[in-house]
Amino acid sequence: MSTSLTHHAYKVNQLQCFEADAAQAIGISLLALMQRAGAAVLCQIHQHYPNAVKLLIVCGKGNNGGDGYVVARLAYQAGMKVSVIVNGAQDDIAGDAKQALILLEALPINIEFCQQSEAMSRQVQAFKGDLIVDCLFGIGFNGYLPSPLISLITQINNQSCLRVSVDVPSGLNADLGTVSSVAVKADLTVTLIAYKQGLLTAQAPDYVGNLQLETLGVNHALARLTSASCLRQSEKNLPAVLPRRPCSHKGDIGMLLAVGGSQNFTGAICLAAESALRSGAALVSVCCHENSRTTVLVRQAELMVVANSAQTLNSSPIIEKSKAIIIGPGLGQDNWSAELFDLVLKFTQPKVVDADALRLLAAKPIKKQQWILTPHPGEAAALLSCRVEDVEADRFSAVKNIAQQYGGICVLKGAGTLVSDGKVIWVNSTGNPGMASGGMGDVLSGIIGALILQTGDLFIAARLAVYIHGRAADIMAKKSGQIGLLASDLYPEIQRLINAQSY
Repeated sequence: MSTSLTHHAYKVNQLQCFEADAAQAIGISLLALMQRAGAAVLCQIHQHYPNAVKLLIVCGKGNNGGDGYVVARLAYQAGMKVSVIVNGAQDDIAGDAKQALILLEALPINIEFCQQSEAMSRQVQAFKGDLIVDCLFGIGFNGYLPSPLISLITQINNQSCLRVSVDVPSGLNADLGTVSSVAVKADLTVTLIAYKQGLLTAQAPDYVGNLQLETLGVNHALARLTSASCLRQSEKNLPAVLPRRPCSHKGDIGMLLAVGGSQNFTGAICLAAESALRSGAALVSVCCHENSRTTVLVRQAELMVVANSAQTLNSSPIIEKSKAIIIGPGLGQDNWSAELFDLVLKFTQPKVVDADALRLLAAKPIKKQQWILTPHPGEAAALLSCRVEDVEADRFSAVKNIAQQYGGICVLKGAGTLVSDGKVIWVNSTGNPGMASGGMGDVLSGIIGALILQTGDLFIAARLAVYIHGRAADIMAKKSGQIGLLASDLYPEIQRLINAQSY
């Protein structure tokens, strides 16, 4: 499926290497590109904060500071009250940023050069205005902040005014989405030319605020010079579910087998199976522990309980009838669980492997192509034999490595869920903190399983499922709030959203 270039996300080195060539390709200089950037940022400020009048522009010594000088000049010309502070001496400014500074210095604007970050912190603390524009660091920041700059950014965050970051919130790694100590907590981030992959996942959602892209007319030229490292998934580039024919019957869609629900964790398999029904699975059969059977049947009359152990499942005709399998929700990790896991891995149907099944897989690694693995960071760490901190330090590498080592598709859950086949990475754009509650992952497994039946494509099923899952949670959180959001609250919206994707 073709994808709009505004959904491409890049690594920092790609932008650093090809930005000048992309500008040249459309016939403009980097200084002219800087002018476009400043104008675009100010336009976003006017659009989102029309009542903002008094601005403080906090600039670094590089081109991100140059963008700030342009914002300051244009804001002053638009009648706003502007002050500028620079982290460095006047002689430290060079190149296109120097040219932008010269244009700014021609105006009666207060510009203070501070060679000590403590002096900047005092200036920020004294600011009594509407908005701070953060232009300290651009995309090149990838290290650790010295103590004075930690104090400066902390002071910026402590101010009661609005904060707008240009390109990347200062202190955030634009490749990985990680923060070593502190970063500017922006209300609005205006990122330039293209998305940076680190703005879309990991810790980035805590800092970017409202993320807006301004391509500056360069994104097409950039795409001709270098391929995007990943793609941002939104409502504009989702795969579709084929509509059902008027004469469709339940056999056309097929049966999903859900395996899990040990005697202590019945709820998980119920959530997965119920969400699969609401997501379009025509039939859902459940293999669960004998002590869980009654709960499953009472919870949802449409569910069928077909087996209670590996032995009974292996002799059940349901295996031949099932077109896809979910294994893991509430499975546990005892002998009963391990026997079911080993048996299910022998079946040829496409599978969704989640929760406890991922822990069992980590203990006995095997590679298959016809499955989707859905780890959270802890489960991902087990699969990769590393620490959770290692996974979170580079989610992009983690999701690719899992898909490459274990085969199939990996869905690495979390803020900015990643979906990869080991080559391409999609970053999901939906979801909210209210989803940090029990059972959400089980619901996602059910959606994926149902969409495998309806699309016949593992990558498409995984992509569409994570979007719908997060979008349903966003809608419910908007209605009732994030706190107290339950996994089962999502069912009505999941059904509606999947029908909306059927055309």
